[in-house]
Amino acid sequence: MINRIRSRTKMQLGGRVQVNRIIQSVQQHGPHCPCCGMSMINRIRSSDRNAFLNESREEKRIELPRHRRFYGASSVPAHDKFDYAFEMATSAIRFGPGVTQEIGLDLLDLKAKEVCVITDNNLLNVKDSPAHVVMQSLQNAGVKASLFSDVEIEPTDSSFKRAIAFAQSKNFDAFVAVGGGSVMDTCKAANLYSTYPPENFLDYVNPPIGKGLPPPGPVKPLIAVPTTAGTGSETTGVAIFDYEELGAKTGIAHRRLKPMLGIVDPNNTRWLPPAAAAASGFDVLCHSLESYTAIPFNQRGPRPARPVERPAYQGSNPISDVWSLKSLEMVAKWLPIAVEDPSNEEARSMTLLASSFAGVGFGNAGVHLCHGMSYPVSGMVRSFKPDGYVGLDKPLVPHGMSVVLQAPAVFRWTAVSDPQRHLHAAELMGADISRAKDEDAGDILADQIIKLMKRLNIPDGLNAVGFTNDDIPELVKGTLPQHRVTKLSPRPVGEEEIAQLFRNSMKIY
Repeated sequence: MINRIRSRTKMQLGGRVQVNRIIQSVQQHGPHCPCCGMSMINRIRSSDRNAFLNESREEKRIELPRHRRFYGASSVPAHDKFDYAFEMATSAIRFGPGVTQEIGLDLLDLKAKEVCVITDNNLLNVKDSPAHVVMQSLQNAGVKASLFSDVEIEPTDSSFKRAIAFAQSKNFDAFVAVGGGSVMDTCKAANLYSTYPPENFLDYVNPPIGKGLPPPGPVKPLIAVPTTAGTGSETTGVAIFDYEELGAKTGIAHRRLKPMLGIVDPNNTRWLPPAAAAASGFDVLCHSLESYTAIPFNQRGPRPARPVERPAYQGSNPISDVWSLKSLEMVAKWLPIAVEDPSNEEARSMTLLASSFAGVGFGNAGVHLCHGMSYPVSGMVRSFKPDGYVGLDKPLVPHGMSVVLQAPAVFRWTAVSDPQRHLHAAELMGADISRAKDEDAGDILADQIIKLMKRLNIPDGLNAVGFTNDDIPELVKGTLPQHRVTKLSPRPVGEEEIAQLFRNSMKIY
């Protein structure tokens, strides 16, 4: 009996010491619930803690870090002005050097009889490129495949329609996209339109250009194999294209377009020129920054009448925040190394993984002004051709470049909406914010972006890629239809604000 009492006493003392250590650690490090942002220590009742610690001192209040956003609500709002929920959807991801060669077995397991493989001619012209690895894997598995490679960099509705016609020419039961964002977006469109042919091409296209109808049901399995570390399209339900009739960028967006699986293979970025790696990396950077600073999901309206109508881009939310912040931290650290030393396999792997992380984040939260303003920049290009891009047969402002050229001006302007979020992002990019003031948040974040832009030789503003102030009215006109993203701006934005942001982006350094 005495031994039993001694044992019980030791257990109680040990338990008390253990709890004491845990609570001291919590007090020092301040962990927070990833869903609601509440301080975990505040969720331990004072009476319970004092019972363990035999303390009577007044409980110390642990403050919520100022960059943490509280998303919670006590009840569903009675009005339908704003949404009250968000939905997290993403593709499965398989990561590792060499995993592309497994794709044939994946399609064999799906019992695919004939597969539509979409890639681009640049990849086909490179020996042992990811496109050839995919075709060899399908052949080894005995899976029949047909190849389509007439994909345009920065797709148009015409190039989408060519791919759609090819997809409709046979009874394909699965799709594979091998390439960058242009290829993956083209493949998503081909899958959707061949599975559920609409009465009009614009039926699925985002308003105000199209009707924005949701897909009637699930599309066919699509496996995406990214060959750039940028778009994150292997994780998103978005397909972007130039609508030639209006000379404006638009797209199709719904979670049903998301690939079934993303094959994230670091070996597949070995062919990426440093200039393309830099531009792609800045796309990742802006995906992370925009999704983290977007309007909160419960301030986005109107509330959808049916769950299927809830947009893919829903506004910032506690799960997207986790992915976006980690991506930002990774790309800020590894992108310069990957561009300056393409032989560094760890850097290439981490930037590719950062792209997928950002895809999970912005694929559910969305992006806002940097992307919305980029579409007319790339659509209105006249003669600019970037250094380091081989075989270009037409002018091009690469997507990531067209996005980041507005970023310093945009984040200077949006910082007032949530200074602490902007400061936290700057800190992850290397800024010392220990003495930073809220009113300096925009400049501090912009300075970090500019520092990276200079290091990786991004042109000095819109002037450097061929635009002048005389182009601003048309640039604004091309931005206004991008409701899908501009409405996620953390500050209300109209023609005057967009025009001023373009003016502030003409020269950066």
